[in-house]
Amino acid sequence: MAAHPGLEVVTEPVEAADVLIAVKPNVVIDACRQVAAAGVSRVLSIAAGVRTTTIAGALTAAGAIDVPVVRAMPNTPALVREGAAAVAAGPHATERDIEWAAQILGAVGTVVTVPEELLDAVTGLSGSGPAYVFLLAEAMIDGGVQCGLPPDTARELVTQTLLGAATLLRESDEGAEALRAAVTSPGGTTEAGIRALDQAGVRAAVIDAVAAATLRSAELSGG
Repeated sequence: MAAHPGLEVVTEPVEAADVLIAVKPNVVIDACRQVAAAGVSRVLSIAAGVRTTTIAGALTAAGAIDVPVVRAMPNTPALVREGAAAVAAGPHATERDIEWAAQILGAVGTVVTVPEELLDAVTGLSGSGPAYVFLLAEAMIDGGVQCGLPPDTARELVTQTLLGAATLLRESDEGAEALRAAVTSPGGTTEAGIRALDQAGVRAAVIDAVAAATLRSAELSGG
């Protein structure tokens, strides 16, 4: 517990009005029963694929009636306070409840609000998105090594390149397309690299990856 001073771990939920449900999907119903017994009056769930109606139904069955439920899809960069999360209002949730959830998740990154039916798309894009970026990083590092760079040097250069590009994209008034065009001089090295990516169908593959992950999210949540 040295890494988290002030955090107390208990075996049963303590009495609380506001509750964050962050458990595996298969134990959400049991968690709802337990927090209902603890007097919950508002819930934020980050349980993957579990719809707000399911959570609200479980709470109601356990005696917690008309409890506002907000569902969120965060991602792993929240671990370094650079997360991207979306929140969606469920049964009985008001704008005030959404603001409460956004304040919690906003402590570790950016938060947007979407209708719940779009959370599968959020999952396919930003929920799974870090893995796409890590895969790109792996490939770029491998490319650098193949072209003669030491592995540690390639990793350092790729890491900073991705960080710098993401920061530039966030802080620039221009969009991704314009920034890419600005670095792609006609007949230059970047144009040659982009041409190779296009010939390999990378753009279409990324779009397909987001779509496949979105579909899988919908399947897992019963949508």
